[in-house]
Amino acid sequence: MKLLCVHAHFDDFEFVAGGTFELWRRRFGPKLRTKLIVCTDGCAGHQFRTREETGRMRLAEQLAAARLGGHEFELLRLPDGRTPREGCLNATPDVLAGLWRAIREFEPDYLFCPPLAADPLAGVHVDHLGVAEAVRKVAYLLNVPHAYTPEYPVADESRSEPCRTPVIINVYDGYQGGDGGSDLGVDVGAAFDLIAEMSWCHQSQIREWLPWVGRHDLSAPADLPAWKETLRQRMRKTARGQGVTADGLFEFFNVTAWGTAPTLEQLEKDFPNLARGASNYIRLRQRLARWA
Repeated sequence: MKLLCVHAHFDDFEFVAGGTFELWRRRFGPKLRTKLIVCTDGCAGHQFRTREETGRMRLAEQLAAARLGGHEFELLRLPDGRTPREGCLNATPDVLAGLWRAIREFEPDYLFCPPLAADPLAGVHVDHLGVAEAVRKVAYLLNVPHAYTPEYPVADESRSEPCRTPVIINVYDGYQGGDGGSDLGVDVGAAFDLIAEMSWCHQSQIREWLPWVGRHDLSAPADLPAWKETLRQRMRKTARGQGVTADGLFEFFNVTAWGTAPTLEQLEKDFPNLARGASNYIRLRQRLARWA
């Protein structure tokens, strides 16, 4: 089993899928490979550090968090070797080419990424939207071996190996205003301590940037225990926004047909700790039947 999370920023993964990946690891052990791909340089989003210092610090924080979780990490590289600027990410041909190569090389069973906003009144983060659009647009091309050979030449175009197209899952995105309607809720309470420790690695975000920017209604936590309480309350607020009143701490997901369309039986078999009270199986079953 191989899991891949493609997201825009350093620290995005820990808030949306870190617990689910950990529960998967506890189930599969060494048979599981997990990888994180961040698609921007991390140089923006700070009020007193320089762009160069911010990018360097964010990368170091992400590497520390990935080590804690046992995840491989990759910074997206475009064909010319650059990483897209934070705040400027769009589904341009070079971004599609870079994602195509990175995803094909890892060949995941499940790929997690941000959602597209269905509601035109919903808020978005331009980088999250760019990742979502790029993953959706490149998904069919993953098993098209010549799609980006002008950017990534191969020795012999007459010999090609098939590439597995993953099931593509949308993570919850708080920038869209908690519009509700998730397909799957995973109870990650058993992995909460690790989620807190991984996210605590992102000190420049949690203790500096997020309290200053104001959108997240966050006071700078003094220490890890204080951060755990703040994180626990944030997760419960997200659950209420998803219409879930059951006890527990959850991560929420939607299933797409961008890649391989799964069956409900496959999802129930593969996903750890699916919570009946936090999952909308009736709606999901109907949609999966249409795709089939």
